[in-house]
Order: sequence, then C-alpha cells, then structure tokens
Amino acid sequence: MASLKEIKGRIASVGSTLKITSAMKMVASAKLHKAQSAIGNMVPYQKRLLGMLEDLLSAEALLSAENLHSAEALHPAEDLPDDSAASYAGQADPSAGWSVYLNGRQHPRSVALVCFSSNSSLCGGFNANAIREALKVVNEYKAAGVEVTVYSIGRKMAEAMRKAGYPSPADYTSLSASPSYDAAAALGRELESAFLSGRFDKVEFIYNHFKSTASQPTVRETYLPFSLGPGDSGSADTASDGSYTVADGSYTVADGRGFIVEPSRPTLIAQLLPKALMLKVYTVLLDTVTAEHAARTVAMQMATDNGNELLQDLTLEYNKGRQQKITSEILDLEGGVLE
Repeated sequence: MASLKEIKGRIASVGSTLKITSAMKMVASAKLHKAQSAIGNMVPYQKRLLGMLEDLLSAEALLSAENLHSAEALHPAEDLPDDSAASYAGQADPSAGWSVYLNGRQHPRSVALVCFSSNSSLCGGFNANAIREALKVVNEYKAAGVEVTVYSIGRKMAEAMRKAGYPSPADYTSLSASPSYDAAAALGRELESAFLSGRFDKVEFIYNHFKSTASQPTVRETYLPFSLGPGDSGSADTASDGSYTVADGSYTVADGRGFIVEPSRPTLIAQLLPKALMLKVYTVLLDTVTAEHAARTVAMQMATDNGNELLQDLTLEYNKGRQQKITSEILDLEGGVLE
C-alpha cells in the first residue's frame, strides 16, 4: 500500500491536471462555437450554389439530348456528316468548356488524395481515424497499381504520411491552423489545374465530418471529376417527374428550361464550376476544423470526468489510510497505559 505522502502527492498532481483539462475544455468549447457559426453560415451558400449548378446542368443535358434527337430526325444517321449532328447547333459541342470537369477515367492511373487532420493532439481519436482511413485508401490504390499523391493538410497527417513514404508536395499546416478562403482557393486551383492537365485522373478528399459534438465520422468523397449527388440542391424541391417547385411556391418550372439564362447556360456553368470547386475546399476545411474542436471538447470533458473520479478514489484511499494510522496510534497509546 502506498504511503500517505505518496497518495497526497498524487492528489496534488491529479488536481493540477484537472485544472489544465478543464481550461482546455473551455477553450475548445469557445472555439467550437465560433467554428460552428462559420460552417453554419457557409453551408447554406454552398448548397444554393450547388443547387444552381444542378439546375443548369440538368437543363443543359436535356436540351443537348433534344437537339441531338431533332438533328437525327431531320437527317438520318446515314446522311449525317462525320462531325456528328451536334454541328447543326453551330458548334461541335456546346458543353466542351465545362464537360471536362465531369468526365473521369473509369480506371484512373494517377490519383491525388487530400487528407485533412489537425496540427496538435489531445483530441481523442480524431487524427488516428483520419490517418487510418487515408492509409487504407492509399493501400487500396497501391494494390491496384495506381500512382498516389497525398496532399497532407495538418501536421499530424503530414508526419504519418511521410513515415509511410508519401510526403506532401508542400507544407499545408497553416491551412489547418488558420483556415482562409484565399489559401483554400489556391489549393483548389492547383488541384483543378493538375486534373485538367491530365496529371491526376481523380482527386479525393478524406476528412472528419462534423455531424454533432459527439460524432465526427471519417468521410471519403470525390472532388474531381465533379459530381452533384442527390440532396445537394438547396434551391428547390425536386419531384419524381423531373420538375421542381421554387422555394416560395409561386410557380413550377419543368427541368429548369423555363428560365432565361444570359449569356448562355454553358458560359454560366463554366463560370460557376470553378467557384464551386474553390468553395468546396474551404467548406471541407471549415468542417474539419469544427470537427477537431468538437473532438477536443469531448476528449477534455472525458479527461476531466475521469480525473474527478480518480481524485475521489485517491481522496478516499488517503482518508482510509489516515484513519487507519490514527487508530493504530490510539491502540499503541492504550497498550502503553495498560502496561
């Protein structure tokens, strides 16, 4: 059994640790509140932008299909020239300027993984989960013979990937420390340029998503080629027949073709797509930072609770030892009096 002096020293040590974890919990909680406000303001804007893109892309795809069908009806296949029916619209492919963002190889040969983590620890399994998922994806592509380049956002991810033999092309620790749209947009432009030039056939993100204060699941999603998944549109409610109702309920537009778009849908899509890509990087960065603060808040709360339990156990042990010592001294005094 430990001496009373040792137990008293442990009590003092645990008390000091509790002050630190409690302070860190309050700091992380304050940062979490600020980060939640930032991501809460960003998500509606991103959803509306994606909704606009979804409407424009859907309408453009339908119109392109109708133009091709009309051209084939007017000019049978055997009478069409070699440049296909699209030439009747005045250009070979009206979507050529932006369709490259949407088309990727079925079997990519080179992939870029953008993996997000924090710069510091003491946030539970936040970094370990992201690193584990990143290594899993890297090994999957490596087994398939695909060349992998890892962009590590955060010091913990960079250290882990460097040890695994995948050093980051540049130092992106500042992005995790202090997120900014300019820095995120610069990274987005670099990834976009590498994809359009053919250096990468696919770009993926791996990060921890802020679902709630108690849950930050690890997410793996494709960044390029660009795609709009179900539920991303925030501008309207889509019906099963392809029509949708505008948010204020004033009127219904079928497939977005009732809108007059100037200068043209392909031009507008070509302008909005890069903006959506830049915004996606910044949104994921804010999401990761929010998840980090949430994980640290929970971790420090658990550490504080465990410290309080340990402090209670040590105090009880100290009191029992002190009482036993007093009882022993009283018995010694009684034995001396009897003698």
